[in-house]
Amino acid sequence: MGDQPVDVLTEQEAHDIGVEAFLYFYPLVTMDVTRRVATNVPPGVKPGFGPLNAFWHFRAFPDAAFRAVVRPNFDTLYSSAWLDMSDEPMIVSAPDTGGRYYLLPMLDMWTDVFAVPGKRTSGTGAGHFAVVAPRWQGTLPAGIAKIQAPTPVVWIIGRTQTDGPADYAAVNAVQDGFVVTPLSQWGAAPQPAAFRPDSTVDMQTEPLRQVNGMSAADYFSYAAELLKRHSPHLSDWSTLARLRRIGIEAGQSFDSNTLTPAIRAALDGAPAAALAKMNAKLPTLARETNGWEMNTDTMGVYGNYYLKRACVAMAGLGANQPEDAIYPLNVADADGQALSGDNDYQLHFAADELPPVDAFWSVTMYDAEGFQAANPINRFAIGDRDALTYNADGSLDLYLQHASPGADKEANWLPAPRGPLGVTMRLYAPKPQALDGSWNPPAITRVR
Repeated sequence: MGDQPVDVLTEQEAHDIGVEAFLYFYPLVTMDVTRRVATNVPPGVKPGFGPLNAFWHFRAFPDAAFRAVVRPNFDTLYSSAWLDMSDEPMIVSAPDTGGRYYLLPMLDMWTDVFAVPGKRTSGTGAGHFAVVAPRWQGTLPAGIAKIQAPTPVVWIIGRTQTDGPADYAAVNAVQDGFVVTPLSQWGAAPQPAAFRPDSTVDMQTEPLRQVNGMSAADYFSYAAELLKRHSPHLSDWSTLARLRRIGIEAGQSFDSNTLTPAIRAALDGAPAAALAKMNAKLPTLARETNGWEMNTDTMGVYGNYYLKRACVAMAGLGANQPEDAIYPLNVADADGQALSGDNDYQLHFAADELPPVDAFWSVTMYDAEGFQAANPINRFAIGDRDALTYNADGSLDLYLQHASPGADKEANWLPAPRGPLGVTMRLYAPKPQALDGSWNPPAITRVR
């Protein structure tokens, strides 16, 4: 319990520390619930899901009916792997992609991205990376790079550039080259991933609802057990010192019944208050320019900005570092009005203000709920890999509207559903000017 007894706290102080504790632990608890659900699926049953220590792939873009993930991208195909290095290191192998853009961001259980093999960092040649647990001591085979993981379990959310359905076969071949091999099996014939179903996992309720629906006692007890296995970051000392005042100490179980009734009651209200704080912060989480939210600061690696880390875990679990990708989100047109598919819009890039990237960029259309909508040309996103028509001066006009803008402009048409719209831009390997705020997307203008 520390050297200060918990009963010296007022109820308000206990409540405030409880809110801090909820925010601090939110990514850790969310990651573990997500891991349990994602790995409790037999091989080959559900795209992107499957046992530990193996990659599970999305082999094609979602169709118009897909509703499993909000705001899916139509630029890359995903390859997901949950690694557990508790017993031994896991060697992650990537093929030679022939220059094709890919990235394998590795997240610790606190959702910090700690390593990103891929085109921007290690290049596109074949490579082998041994991911090792924090206190592992041993020798690796020659030619294998060591990656020290902050926690013994990590999540890899791989993405491989995909230039439309005609490109699937080539991308699927790259995906097949992403392989996880336990160190003890290196050089031997690959073994199939072992699947052991866990009947205690709630497979019916999405992870977000599971976490947000926990009582304070269950949430903090769960978090304390996870904290035994997944060490806090070295910069967390001050927060951990405060948590000891409400009976939460690293390495020990938490039992709310050991607290005074008043302190226990104060903690009971912490989850709802913390979730309200997160929801209130979401609209101002990023700077806004020209009607676009530019979330380019403290993403992927959060330091001690626990509120933002929790918000991102709730709204976009698995976010990249901005150096790998940024996602400008439109919230208003040039007149400050929310976009609606009942209007026609134009997005004009001057020749010198096209999205600055070292890889590629796109604009994706969603409905009010963040899903793609069926349209006559089956186009959900448009970008620099499409056969766009540029103006004589090198500028570019994109047409965001429900009806076709005419045969001469259809190459640049991004179809929109009726009603409220959700438009997201994606920049992969953005150049520095897209990160430091000297470049921002131009405003979307309503055509009258």
